[in-house]
Amino acid sequence: MSELPEKQIKRLRSLIQEAETNLAAARELLISVLGDGESITAPRATVVDSPEGKIIEGVFDGEIMIDQEGKNHPVPANYASKSKLVEGDIMKLTITPEGRLLYKQIGPVERKTVIGTLTHHDDKYFVEVAGKEYRVLYASVTYFRLKEGAQVSVVIPANNPDATWAAVEAAL
Repeated sequence: MSELPEKQIKRLRSLIQEAETNLAAARELLISVLGDGESITAPRATVVDSPEGKIIEGVFDGEIMIDQEGKNHPVPANYASKSKLVEGDIMKLTITPEGRLLYKQIGPVERKTVIGTLTHHDDKYFVEVAGKEYRVLYASVTYFRLKEGAQVSVVIPANNPDATWAAVEAAL
């Protein structure tokens, strides 16, 4: 077999995997919009092997990704902060044959932006919004050079009143 068909086959497999992932994300988004009783926090198969490597889907909890088997997968704080990941987002982790960990958000939950005040206690940072505290990543605090008492806008899940994490949108 010549090299060209092998490259085409690899590309086709990649496109199929991407389409399957996008379809799963679209299903989750539809479920969240229609509210048909299924949980948005139920990604499809936990582990899938593909030409790109091992693919694991899970739910972002504000700090880490948790797969369906309950295993924790550390999400780099700078990626979570930069991408403004929100508690409940569906994510995909690809572990390449070389051992690289590639995270991607594939099913964002509905969001809303609110304004609060940065607080610090128990060696953790929080943003207080209308009497409720949301934890925020230290990476966000350092990136925005925030100081305790600063006014910030944060992104929280729109339909999860029990959320405990927020993503920093901007310093005000």
